[in-house]
Amino acid sequence: MAISEASTLEPSGRTLTTVKAGLAKRYRTERLFRLMGLSAIIVSILFLSVLFIDIFWKGHTAFQQTFIQLDIFFNPEVLDPNAPAGADYNALIRNALKQEFPEVTGRGDTRQLYYLISPGAGFNLRTMVMNTPALIGQTLPVWLPANDDVDMMMKGHIDRKVTESERRMSDKQIAWIEHLEAREKIEKKFNRTFFTAGDSREPELAGILGATLGSFYTLIITLALSFPIGVASAVYLEEFAPKNRWTDLIEVNINNLAAVPSIVFGLLGLAVFLNFFGMPRSAPLVGALVLTLMTLPTIIIAGRAALKSVPPSIREAALGIGASKMQMVSHHVLPLAMPGMLTGTIIGMAQALGETAPLLMIGMVAFIVDVPGGFTDPATVLPVQIYLWADSPERAFVEKTSAAIMVLLVFLITMNAVAVYLRTKFERRW
Repeated sequence: MAISEASTLEPSGRTLTTVKAGLAKRYRTERLFRLMGLSAIIVSILFLSVLFIDIFWKGHTAFQQTFIQLDIFFNPEVLDPNAPAGADYNALIRNALKQEFPEVTGRGDTRQLYYLISPGAGFNLRTMVMNTPALIGQTLPVWLPANDDVDMMMKGHIDRKVTESERRMSDKQIAWIEHLEAREKIEKKFNRTFFTAGDSREPELAGILGATLGSFYTLIITLALSFPIGVASAVYLEEFAPKNRWTDLIEVNINNLAAVPSIVFGLLGLAVFLNFFGMPRSAPLVGALVLTLMTLPTIIIAGRAALKSVPPSIREAALGIGASKMQMVSHHVLPLAMPGMLTGTIIGMAQALGETAPLLMIGMVAFIVDVPGGFTDPATVLPVQIYLWADSPERAFVEKTSAAIMVLLVFLITMNAVAVYLRTKFERRW
């Protein structure tokens, strides 16, 4: 009897030992998997932090601009009160520089002295006179933007201590700048031009207003076209379309279009909207049409997923109390699926905001100084503006590029935060 009991317990003991050994191995595997996942997240956050820190470090100085104060005499002999717009305002700046540095007489030295002030500073004086004609005949201290090399030196990007042959500023120019520093006539101020001006060949005069408005006009039309079309398509395909080979073919094509490279949509826009229909090149209207075609698959897929997440009992209950299929969809299913649809739409808009390749194909890469005033005016967008500045050789455009990237990231993060907020606030748990 004892032998039979031992023979009965022995296999169960071996089984328990095997199970414990297997559990220990599974626990080790689970801990290793968790550690790998946590390490991947930490590495991702580390690389993302390095990227953001590098962008901020290179771009935060763009939000300041160096200005030089000069005593400007609005000479009536230079400024015709009857036609102030066509006057030579740079002559006023040159005269003010000569009065500030009367010892500078040679042609070469005079040219270096004039170089301290931005070539576009005359437009500031022109704006002042056009707004206040009573300034003619007066002498006033005016803060004028410095040249980009002066700005770079004031921000520490040009070392004053290296030899003259190794920097863009001469010893005489540095001496004049130190003279202005001693008299507190040169300082860094908040760079409002960066937010209020369009593009320019001069880095100190370049801004993002034109590109920002171009992005705004483009996204407004994209949203107005893609959202209703995408929602209507998703509702029809999910709720009304018969299940046959044609609808299956349409569904496969929509999924394939979501994976098509964006530049293909740019080629389509170039061939159809510009060459065939003759629409204006480099206009937000054409850019919006191209981006609408690109974002529609994303919105349709997200819309269909949101409709599928609504429980069938909602549909059955609505139909059971006598509602028609259209009433069931519009009054019950669509309101419950709308948060998911809005989330997909906002994500699609964020994708459209960051696109560059399709817009390059329709001419939105052109150098455009004027700020667009409408949907058909020539314009560019923020990603294309970043691309143009990144290709410029001037050192000052490096900080402009990074600052524009920071602004674009703020818009993208805001749009994604809105999408997360809508999903968490209106999403229903079943």
